[in-house]
Parts: sequence; structure tokens; C-alpha cells
Amino acid sequence: MRRQKGIETPPLAEAACRLSVCVLASGSRGNATWVSDGQTAILIDAGLSGVEIQRRMMANGLDPKGLDAILVSHEHRDHIHGVGVLSRRFDLPVHISDATRQASEKSLGRLHGIQPFACGESFSIGAMAIHPFSISHDAEDPAGFTISGNGAKVGVATDLGVVTGMVRTHLAACDLLMLEANHDPQMLIDGPYPWPLKQRIHGRSGHLSNEDAAGLLTELLHDGLQHVVLAHLSEENNTPQKARQAIKPVLNGRCTRLHVASQAMGSGVLTLL
Repeated sequence: MRRQKGIETPPLAEAACRLSVCVLASGSRGNATWVSDGQTAILIDAGLSGVEIQRRMMANGLDPKGLDAILVSHEHRDHIHGVGVLSRRFDLPVHISDATRQASEKSLGRLHGIQPFACGESFSIGAMAIHPFSISHDAEDPAGFTISGNGAKVGVATDLGVVTGMVRTHLAACDLLMLEANHDPQMLIDGPYPWPLKQRIHGRSGHLSNEDAAGLLTELLHDGLQHVVLAHLSEENNTPQKARQAIKPVLNGRCTRLHVASQAMGSGVLTLL
């Protein structure tokens, strides 16, 4: 096998690969997603410890030394816990909005480099085009992302309480969608959380339910959609089975592959052809 930055793949797979995605972890205890076009590799968020992110990358055949940058969606601990450590350890620039950086300075510590971005303004990391867009969540300047390269498009929208027209617009025509399916509404109501937390999760600045994810996917479905990854499932208020049951009728026998990213195992490497 021939080494490419970030991943080892057979020569034929290299030629066919457009973008590859690996959700390393997704949930309230830590989030991190690896994306590569075969030449450049980035992390979207790094909410586990640096050591654990390295371990999970290597378990998926990914080289932490092949990373080129970290992209931060918002300042909550489950998205930034390992950002500073990885930035310093591997000399990685951190792409982060000014408001998010200011809200997380103490947690991040010294960074190898800071590349500010603004929601609505596209930028590039290597040959990949990154477009951050605003989402509704209880953070200073939360962002969803689309990543485009080699003729493929990946959309990432987790940690949002409501689906806006902006979210629908930016996630249109993706080859891979990573969508939040945080909770089953009845499990949330019947569950152990205190009422104010239940209201936060269910509110416009909280998290999408399984049914919300199904509704959004119904609007975004198209023949070129290869993968759907359900993400940020609550371990207390959801199950992978309930999330799948909500989404499967939307796919209705299509060739689109459905995955559920767990806190413990992530998704494995998904390659767009």
C-alpha cells in the first residue's frame, strides 16, 4: 500500500476516492470527525483527550501525524477538550471563529496557530473548500460545515435545536450527511433529566430529535446521497434502534447507506466514490 497523508489505501481506492470521513466519536462525552481528500486531512472538533483521539485514529488506520488542521464548531467541552493538546503536539493550525475562540481561550490554552473564520464565508484547507454556516445552539457562534473536494460534498450539522432555511440550503446536494439524531421525544420526557435540562434539549437552541432528523433528511434526499450518519445520540434519551427506525422509512429502500455513530465506536472510515 502507498502512504497518502492521513490514511493508507490501496492504489485503486486512491484513484476512485473523492472524500473520506471517519466519525471518531459522537455524543455528549466527546465529538471528533476526520475528513480527508487523500492529500489533506482535518479534524472537525476534538472533544476527547488528545491521547484518545490518537488511539481512535490509529484504530481506524489513520495517521495522527498526517493531520493538517482542526476545525472547531463551537466552544462546548465535548467539542474542544483535545484541541489545544493536538494543536501543540502536531503543530496544527486551528480554524475557529473569533467569538468561539474568546469563549474557549482558557480551555484551549496556547495554540500552534489560529485561523479565524466567519460563518457564511468560505475558505480552503489544502484543496478542500470549507463553508461554515450558522446554526441554532446555546453557544456563542455555533457553526455547521460543508466540506467539498474532488467533486464531492460532505455536510455536518450536529448540535442544533431547530432546522432553519439556512441549514437546508447549505446541506443540499451532499454526497454524505452527518445529521444529529439526539433524542427520542418520549424517552426524553420520561427520562431522569431535570425539567430545565429537558426543556433546553428540546428547545430551539438544544438538539434535534430522531423525528426532526427524519424530517430534514426527507427534504435533503436525492439520488446522489451515498451515506447518512446519525450523530450525537443521547445515551440516556435515545437508542441506535430508535434512531434507525425513525430514518429507515425516509430512505425507503434507496441505495443510501445508513450509519449510527456511537460515543464508543464512531462510524469507521466511509469513502465517497
